[in-house]
Amino acid sequence: MILSRVSIQRPILALMMNLVLVLFGLIGLSRLPVRELPDIDPPIVSVSTVYPGANAQVVETEVTERLEEVINNIEGIRTLTSESREGVSNITIEFDLSRDIDIAAQDVRDRVSRVRGALPQDIREPIIAKQDSDAQPIIWNALNSDRYSPLELTTLAERQIKPRLQSVPGVSSVIIGGEKRFAMRLWLDSEKMAARRVAVLDVERALRQQNIELPSGRVENLDREMTIQTRGELKTAEEFNNLVIRAEGPNLVRMRDIGRAEEGAEDYRTIARAGGKPCVFLGVVKQAKANTVSVAKGVRAEIDALHRTLPQGCDLWVAYDASVYVEQAIEQVWETLGLAFLLVVLIIFVFLRNFRATIIPSVAIPVSILGTFAILYLFGYSVNILTMLALVLSIGVVVDDAIVVLEAIYRHIEEGMPPLKAAFKAMEEISFAVIAITISLVAVFAPLAFQKSATGRLFIEFAVAVSGAVVISAFVALTLSPTMSARVLKSLQGAQHGPVFNFFERGFNWLSSAYERGLKLALRHRVLMVGVTIGTLAVMVLAFRGLEQDFLPQEDKSRMFCLVLTPNGSTSEFTDRQLRKAEKIIASVPEVATYGAMVAPGFNGPGQANLGVIFVRFKDLSQRQRSVQQIVLGPGGVQERFFSQVEGAISIANLPTAIEVSFRQAKFELILQNQDLEVLNKVAQDIANKVRGMNNLRSVNVGFEVNKPELRVSIDRSRAASLGVSIEDISRAMQILFGGLDLSRIKVGGKEYYVMAQLERQSRLTPQDLDKIFVRNDKGELIQLSSVVTRTQGAAPNAISHYGRLRSASISASPGAVPIGTVVKEVEAMLARELPPGFLYAWGGDARNLSDANAEVWWVLGLAAIIVYMTLAAQFESLVHPFTVMLAVPLGAIGAFGLLWLLDLGGKAGLYPPIAAMNINLFSLIGLVLLLGLVTKNSILLVEYANQQLAKGLDSHEAMIQAGRVRLRPILMTAFSTIAGILPIAIGFGAGAESRRPMGVAVVGGMLTSTFLTLFVIPVAYTLFSDFAAWVKRKFAAGLDDKTAARASQLEVPSK
Repeated sequence: MILSRVSIQRPILALMMNLVLVLFGLIGLSRLPVRELPDIDPPIVSVSTVYPGANAQVVETEVTERLEEVINNIEGIRTLTSESREGVSNITIEFDLSRDIDIAAQDVRDRVSRVRGALPQDIREPIIAKQDSDAQPIIWNALNSDRYSPLELTTLAERQIKPRLQSVPGVSSVIIGGEKRFAMRLWLDSEKMAARRVAVLDVERALRQQNIELPSGRVENLDREMTIQTRGELKTAEEFNNLVIRAEGPNLVRMRDIGRAEEGAEDYRTIARAGGKPCVFLGVVKQAKANTVSVAKGVRAEIDALHRTLPQGCDLWVAYDASVYVEQAIEQVWETLGLAFLLVVLIIFVFLRNFRATIIPSVAIPVSILGTFAILYLFGYSVNILTMLALVLSIGVVVDDAIVVLEAIYRHIEEGMPPLKAAFKAMEEISFAVIAITISLVAVFAPLAFQKSATGRLFIEFAVAVSGAVVISAFVALTLSPTMSARVLKSLQGAQHGPVFNFFERGFNWLSSAYERGLKLALRHRVLMVGVTIGTLAVMVLAFRGLEQDFLPQEDKSRMFCLVLTPNGSTSEFTDRQLRKAEKIIASVPEVATYGAMVAPGFNGPGQANLGVIFVRFKDLSQRQRSVQQIVLGPGGVQERFFSQVEGAISIANLPTAIEVSFRQAKFELILQNQDLEVLNKVAQDIANKVRGMNNLRSVNVGFEVNKPELRVSIDRSRAASLGVSIEDISRAMQILFGGLDLSRIKVGGKEYYVMAQLERQSRLTPQDLDKIFVRNDKGELIQLSSVVTRTQGAAPNAISHYGRLRSASISASPGAVPIGTVVKEVEAMLARELPPGFLYAWGGDARNLSDANAEVWWVLGLAAIIVYMTLAAQFESLVHPFTVMLAVPLGAIGAFGLLWLLDLGGKAGLYPPIAAMNINLFSLIGLVLLLGLVTKNSILLVEYANQQLAKGLDSHEAMIQAGRVRLRPILMTAFSTIAGILPIAIGFGAGAESRRPMGVAVVGGMLTSTFLTLFVIPVAYTLFSDFAAWVKRKFAAGLDDKTAARASQLEVPSK
């Protein structure tokens, strides 16, 4: 090959070309951002609309359905889901990955603006937001105090702390959780209003007329002008208390006469605590391209600076920091990388027994790894757990090409050839194999470029990192390795070796002789070998069927989230009491470092009063004996104690997985679809009861239930018309008095807040309180509400969900440590028996992700196999022998599935502590994709050398025996170096080991069986295919013309 010949002749040129890769790699490494996962931006847009006082059904019909109708026509929508609950509509639109998220968001804004006039006037402006993988806060800070109320803490956080944190480089936004946002509250007393003959709409009218500020022009003369400001806005609670509501002659009815004004909060249902003390939380969201670790350090430094300016008695501290895990996980991968490097070098030294020879392939590791950082930088990627994992997996792979080159040169030197001449000779023989191995391995990852899902995009960076390292290693093998071999290796003529060298040499010679005898035996009993191979493949199928399926392994990230759901209709006070029980359990766990809790957390509108959240940070791995999985899911663990001790609520502990989307996304979620709410409710409850009877699922919750207590007020339209009372006035009065509507605005500290009117709590305790309400008719007279309405009590939906515009009910549960695939199979079998006709169902959460990921990865494997075949066919100029090479793939799958199955079986049998994630999951499947490229290397080495021998006139049997004898050493060296590089991942330790381990185990198991079986099965297959080709030629040779004979010769192994 020209490149290799030039490199051998011009060593300085070869050295400089490789140093350029190292230099650019170091520059790229210094500039690459550091983050937990690759930068994926799924095109998801949300529309959140607040409709104060409206129940779920009103929100559905008046807001959600109208918005869905116009949004549904937008191009490229993948899924459209919504939830209508009391006071708020949330619509989530997921687009195809081909859609640009900015354009998609603008399309949504345009459609919403078109229908805005048809929506109720009392709604707050819909909030259209883009969601991406970086929308979750990387740091949660807690602000608490023994001196200040939550309202004061919220004001402090909003006006002083939030702007400072947003100014930190790389920060996108700051979310305030558990906030009690300032509002001017007008608390009305129904009895005083009746006594003063005041209706609530009088209050609204007075606010609109008297709390206003409009531009008033200017006065001017020949020399100067002066603007006029009419100060009509009310500023303080005292001014609002003095607000004139109504005048009856000389008597003025003021706000203080019918109630009181106070500086309060928009929503009193939200409650937040940190470490058991009242607080507010500040979540810091970083920019999509920002460095997680750098942003976190900047935020911590800003918090330290803020301590000097906070009021005395306030404490601001970091409750949770995701960057800690990111740093630990990436540091662990760096350590694994170093250990893999040492193991690979040791394996090479054991085989070569020569220090000089060991240096040559070892140089390929730093050049390839560092050069890959330049490629990652050019693609705009980052240093993250997956790209670093790809580089660790590449450690044992990048030396393979250099080993093949070195072994060929070394073999010629052992035969007495001078090193320089040996280098030229070896590169003529081996260049094709090096290129073929590289192309086949890179081709494996080509299908990922066609993926149209978040899962596929997530692993593109992984694929680019592996492919980049392999391509650079091939360049090193074709340039630096031969020129170093020609000058570093010494002639072995007359060389004397030590006892260690001679010991290993005798051992390898014995192994080589034993293998040659075994290979000859296998070739004499080819039918038996075919039978053994088929039997082995049958074992692989059994092992695969015995493996459970999961989406992602649960990782010990030293944190967890807990959800506490109380019955529909529960007050925030009741939910808080149940939440405190769960907090008490958390506080009793010795491994817990900090924890925080929130009731009714509402980030996009009013929170659910029956929902509580606890987020827990555990001590670091080095400071505790038990894993988070043992603490939470083990016997007597947190989940079990939740189930037995937190009565009156469903408590679910959510452990983080390798890739997190949302703490509220259930691991198991079943979505039932039917338009009839009553039928949907009944069937959902029946199916939920069946799910509760399954052993593998706990904390079963139905997202749709018609059990929320509801007071139904029916207006007698005829009676109202005869009394001159407007239906609109009745509804408006109810909405304000019982719903707490914002009627005006107030400016404080440069920010605008709501002025909200509502009845005092003691005036809205029972249904009978409606009798104390009066409305004004068209003559100005007060009419008692009870004279025009009747009331009944019933039950209403807590929330109404849509999935694909159809009404739906979700059933969520916690499978604990049971793989989600096992649960899905069990539930699907039950649904086939129990689900009535007319119902549709879909999967959400990890169940849906598992289905999507499995389909995609198996598609990738299939397409990768086709691409590898086509690549090999082009390289070998043969349609037959690519099949010979690719027989190594099922041989590798035997070990991959078999080792996973054996490790899982041994743990369940109690032979050793159970090993997590020994199943079919996203990471083990990606290991299979990588294995597809790795296992073909040995076959290529054998087939390529056998083809060379055939060209020299040997028959297929003797050619393959020669190939086995010559290629045994490089095959074993490359296989064991690859295994050594991946072994630290397969053993797994430190942060993120749960995800790395199944990938490593799959690759190690596959390499072990593939290496052993390839040495015997591939030669048998090669000779069978060759004999079949010869038989076909003899069978049809007599009747073929020259052109047909040329075509048939394609079935033969080419001469070159």
